Amino acid sequence: MHRALDVSSVRRQYPALSRMVGDRQAVFFDGPAGSQTPQCVADAVSDYLLRYNANEGGPFATSRESDAMIDKARGAFRDLFGATHADEIVFGPNMTSLTFQLSRALARTWREGDEILVTQSDHDANVTPWVLAARDAGVTVHAVAIRPDTTLDLDDFASKLSDRTRLVAFGAASNLSGTVHPIAELTAMARARGALTYVDAVHYAPHRLMDVDAWGCDFAVCSVYKFFGPHLGVMFGRQALLEELEAYKVRPADNHGPEKWQTGTANFEGIAGALTAVDYLAGLGQTETTDDRRSALTDAYAAIVSHEEQLCATLLNGLQTFANLEIVGLCDPTQIADRVATVTFKHTQHNTKELAQALAERGAFTWAGHSYAVPIVEALELQPQHLLRVGILHYHDETDVARFLSALGEVLAG
Repeated sequence: MHRALDVSSVRRQYPALSRMVGDRQAVFFDGPAGSQTPQCVADAVSDYLLRYNANEGGPFATSRESDAMIDKARGAFRDLFGATHADEIVFGPNMTSLTFQLSRALARTWREGDEILVTQSDHDANVTPWVLAARDAGVTVHAVAIRPDTTLDLDDFASKLSDRTRLVAFGAASNLSGTVHPIAELTAMARARGALTYVDAVHYAPHRLMDVDAWGCDFAVCSVYKFFGPHLGVMFGRQALLEELEAYKVRPADNHGPEKWQTGTANFEGIAGALTAVDYLAGLGQTETTDDRRSALTDAYAAIVSHEEQLCATLLNGLQTFANLEIVGLCDPTQIADRVATVTFKHTQHNTKELAQALAERGAFTWAGHSYAVPIVEALELQPQHLLRVGILHYHDETDVARFLSALGEVLAG
């Protein structure tokens, strides 16, 4: 049984949460585009830059300390992903760049007649890199359809999967609707047909614990700035695949291990902050009897899920009291386990850029538009100018939800 999240203690670690907009406490519901950061993460970035900033691989103290920090960071992300080996962890500038890089390497293995699958539910960063790679390699792309409730059409997935499928790329959770997809089921279906799987866990990782071993995927990727760290992308790749595939790299770069995939000088201060972000999360679940970091992370995320589900149910119920407002995706609180606490709604009477501006003036920070989820917007024929996205994270509380709903009510009434 996990312990309940101490939200008051959590909030004290985030300086940004004390921000005021006029006489109103700011409500940071812009988290789906990037979370706020605890003081410990900022301190880790600063400490690296001020005390042991150096390139890797040197014989002197600061370089050796940088090397040790990177090793620790790989171990932390092994635990966060649920991977087997630390050298299955690759750091990069962001998820999009890592995906483009891997897509080029995988495309070299594709041949005429091969096929790949993407989905209509994904952020465009997990669609366009594969579509472009397929175009250059001369292979066929199929897009798995979504249902009107934003869940994946598994029958369509099964019908488009074949022995010619070489790669299936899909998101763990939609960054627009919050819908969580059946990750292990999809990877098992793909593996049975001999296809590799690439899971975009960017929008999943802030809300639920990744588990690449249980998922059975070949690659997974996340973005640290979505879960309380600096701007950095991190990819998990099966050890044998990372070794086997040919990376696009400069000649002096390593030919083996994760460094083979890290083009150029790494963002060492970002990696230091990312390490601390993982340890911060583990600390939310740490007790005197916790044996290891993965166990602490498991308990931490159990508490996070419980807390966010309660807040999300309150938000969904509140939004459904407004006229002319329609939630995109799963809106029944009984389906709360099938989504993360990201909610996009449409309002046909308001241009949501103007709505977002009016909310910002009242201290509620949100995002308007397609949120880069172009495939789902196109598939459901949504109008980006009528879409507003809000997101709950574990540092929010009931007061934040109440403040947001009150501000929204003021704007819509005015």
